[in-house]
Amino acid sequence: MFIEFDDYYIDTIHEKYAWRICDFCTINAERLQRYFPKTLEQNLTPDLSKYFVERQIKAFEAREEFLFVLKEKENHELIGLVYLKELDWQKMQGELAYAIGYQVERKGYTTTAIKAISQWATQELHLKTLQVIAHKSNTGSIRVAEKCGYLWTCQLKAAHTPPGENPLDMELYELHHEG
Repeated sequence: MFIEFDDYYIDTIHEKYAWRICDFCTINAERLQRYFPKTLEQNLTPDLSKYFVERQIKAFEAREEFLFVLKEKENHELIGLVYLKELDWQKMQGELAYAIGYQVERKGYTTTAIKAISQWATQELHLKTLQVIAHKSNTGSIRVAEKCGYLWTCQLKAAHTPPGENPLDMELYELHHEG
């Protein structure tokens, strides 16, 4: 999948992105540490990123997990990551998780990307339910989910444990597609 917008584009994971993912993760380490600790630890060096990308490509091809990159058009800098993960093909359900670089937050890139990937997931993969799970303090993520039509469903008790912290209750937002 490749979707082009005015200032940036969304692309599927590709081996050529390993170095850029490493850069993105190290530059945004503080942002990723709490909610994307596994992605961060797997991309701290170029070699780790290479293995990470190889695994993600295999997962994409096997339809186990889909990773997309957001890249600026002008300099092709990687500015964000979007996962479609926790796929349940019996329930036709998946979860979206997204991270945007500090340098481009609040520009609407994430909202536009989530709308596009949500549409792709329902039309191409025929998923019926998409989920976003966010902590109540992550107002940016919640705002994106709501702008994309996701509705708050419930609170998930002790659903995520950041490194060195106690388990956190998380908010579940869902988008249902009947098509």
